[in-house]
Parts: sequence; structure tokens; C-alpha cells
Amino acid sequence: MHKATPSVAPIVTRFAPSPTGYLHIGGARTALFNWLYARGRGGRFLLRIEDTDRARHTEAAVDAIIDGLKWLGLDWDGEPVSQHSRRDRHVEIANQLLACGNAYRCYLTPEELAEARDKAKADGVRFESPWRDADPASTPTDKPFAIRFRAPHSSETVIEDAIQGRVAFPNSALDDLIILRSDGGPTYNLAVVVDDHDMGVTHVIRGDDHLNNAARQQQIYEALGWTIPVFAHVPLIHGPDGAKLSKRHGALGVEAYRDQGYLPEGLANYLLRLGWAHGDEEIITCTRAKEVFDLKGINKAPARLDLDKLNHVNSHYVANLGDETFVDLASPFLSTAGVDLDTENINRLKRSAAFLKTRCATLADAVTASEFLFLKRPLEIEGKAAKPLQKEGAMEILKGLIEVLDGDAIWGSSESLDETLKTFVEAQNIGFGALGQPTRAALTAGRPSPGLGEVLYGLGRTESLARLADQTA
Repeated sequence: MHKATPSVAPIVTRFAPSPTGYLHIGGARTALFNWLYARGRGGRFLLRIEDTDRARHTEAAVDAIIDGLKWLGLDWDGEPVSQHSRRDRHVEIANQLLACGNAYRCYLTPEELAEARDKAKADGVRFESPWRDADPASTPTDKPFAIRFRAPHSSETVIEDAIQGRVAFPNSALDDLIILRSDGGPTYNLAVVVDDHDMGVTHVIRGDDHLNNAARQQQIYEALGWTIPVFAHVPLIHGPDGAKLSKRHGALGVEAYRDQGYLPEGLANYLLRLGWAHGDEEIITCTRAKEVFDLKGINKAPARLDLDKLNHVNSHYVANLGDETFVDLASPFLSTAGVDLDTENINRLKRSAAFLKTRCATLADAVTASEFLFLKRPLEIEGKAAKPLQKEGAMEILKGLIEVLDGDAIWGSSESLDETLKTFVEAQNIGFGALGQPTRAALTAGRPSPGLGEVLYGLGRTESLARLADQTA
């Protein structure tokens, strides 16, 4: 007789940001880790907006987070859940904890609370409300009250964290937190537990600044008899100086990196490797990441933001763009820089795309890399770029070059132009530097540029010959 194979509950992760106005780069990495863990195991990835702070909440902030996730390619299952919309459910559970004795009404006024906390601190003991052990029958009925969770006094609360390992919190350090405010509003720790339980979340993957919250949340899970999810607390991202990441370290929102010309694939790859590793692999595509990502590969130490490494990773993805795609994505940066992208300039850009994109760490770098293409004639050549043209014999070399470049057949590729230059140098019995230096000066005015055959091909026959002729007239 065959035994039935036990069913395995599907993995469910979630990303639960507060709407602060943009998708923070640290939050983006957390979302990525949750998305990869679920998607790589055939599970579900959910999005919950923790919008209980109505004073700070705006729909524009929510839209910014959603736009950032979409740009990174992180899709979610179902509709985004508003934590605020679940307030009645949070209140219901708070009252359930109250009814079963795991919570109590606390009638302390703000002034009484401050005085009691100060006394507990002075005495070196855990703060405890005098209403914890009051007879419910003798409590007032006409005064506002908060509902506090009845936390255990003794022993410890142990979190078996998938990243941090075993973390023990002495219960003597965890006081009775408020789960329902006197205005009837639920607090964060209660709302998170209820929402994660109701949404079926199996793995809570988040920043390690929530590790202390995990102890309180686990106590609530236990009081309710609910299954505790796997906790996995990821070390935060620090700046290059080792300090906690802040605005002084530069761009913090995903949209800022997008606006600087980073590709979503490049940023996602970099964030994946920021505190996580799989052997020596550095370039890891989304498909590959879903295959190999695991919580065991996350480092326990904080990762440091390294913009040079981000540029290196992003340059790989820029270089591997299709030529047409590169032109489409780089064009907005060129337009912002004042380039008139008329038909001729677009054609130059398309002819040059294959060798421009290998010179760009970001799409914004296309502005400098392609500057030589869009210079106005006659070129203003000053300083170092003028010296090659002033050398003895330079003008004769350029005039001879104009003659050999005048045919149409050689303009089909940069390779054929390179071959023509090589043949010309050999026929003139001169070093390539004698040709290359004045030719590059005449064509680019000393602007950054790729190989000479690529410069000629990018500019095209008419523009190249005209620039050479300007300097030999």
C-alpha cells in the first residue's frame, strides 16, 4: 500500500514598505530577495503597503514605490494590500487577545506613563503598567484606555533566524507593548503579525533593523496559537565609509539611479550581489538568480555601497543591449543634453551604437561618448587637439587620405575603413601615428572617441570628408 506524499505548503513572501515617497535602494534589495526566494521556488510574492500613518500617507508615494518595483521587473501576485484597510481586522484580534487574557486595558495617561517609565528606568527594572494585574471588574468604564499585550516576565524569547542564527531576547527586557492605542488605532507589531498570518506569509525576509520587533511579534504569534513564519533578517546597506547609508552618500531612491542612466538589470544584479554571493559569480541574470538564490548565501555583516562596482556591473548590461535598444534608451539623455536628434544624427547614433555602448557604464555616459558625432562644422580645434594638425606633413597626409576615402565601396563597415587606413599608411610608408593623430583631431577635435575606423563609419562618408576638408582648405 502506497503512502500519500505529504503536501508541501507553497512559499509565500512579501514586501511591505511604508510609503515614504520613493523606493529606497535598501528596500529595493529586500524586495528583490523576497521576489527571488518565492519565484525561484514556485511560490507567491505579495505586496503590502504599510500605510497606517495617515498623516504621512500620499497616493503619490505609493505610486513611486510601485513604479520602482515595476521598473526593476519585480511583479507581485494579486493586488497590493493596504494595511490601513485592514484596521477592523487588527482591532478584532486585539480584542481577541484581551478576551483570552493575553492582553489588558491600560488607563495610564501620557503624564502617568512618562512618570512610570522614568521610575522604572531609575530603578533599573522593566516598565510595567499598574493595570496589568488589576481586576477587570474594578476598571473604569468612562476613561480612555490602550490595550497592552501581556508579555511574559521570565525566560527568553528565541528567534531561530535563517540568516542571523539563534538570537535570544531576555523577556525581562521586553515590556508590555501597546497593540491598540487609546484612539482605537492598531500599532505596527500587531498589524504586521495579523497581516502576515492572514496573507499566508511563510517567510519574513526584511532588514535586520526589525530583529527586535521579531521577538515581540513571535510572542504575539504564540499567544494566538498561530504558525510562526521563518524569520530572515538581512544586514543593512552601509555607505562606502562604513556608516549607515544616508542621503550624504548620494542617491538613495531607485528612481534616482534610473535617472542617472542605470539599467534595471544592472541595478538588480548589483543589489543581488550586495551582501549575497554564489561562488565567484558576479554577473548573474534574473533567470540565473532565480535558480541559485538562497538565504544561506546572505552575509551576516552589512554590505557597503560601492558605486565603482555598480558601474562595472551596469556596463556589462549596457554593452549587451541591442543596438536599436541602446539608441532608444540613450536618446532621452542626449536630448536633455541639448543634442538635436534629427534624422541625420539618429543615423550617426545607430551606426555608432555597437562601439559606443561598450564605452558606457551608464546610459548617461552616452552623452560624452557620442559627443564627437554631433559637433558643429567647422570644428573648433584648440589646445592639444590642434598640435597634430600643425605638424609638418600633416596637411599633405590628410589631403591624400581624402582621395582614398572618396569612394563609396569602403563605407560599408568600420572594418573596411580600418583596412583602407592600413593600406594607405603602408602605401605612404608612414607610421600609423602620423595618420591617426591629425585625422582624429580633424574628425573629433580631441573629444573622446573609439577607433578611427569606427569614428569614420559613425560620422558617415559625407560628414567625415567635410570635416577633413575643413582642416585642409
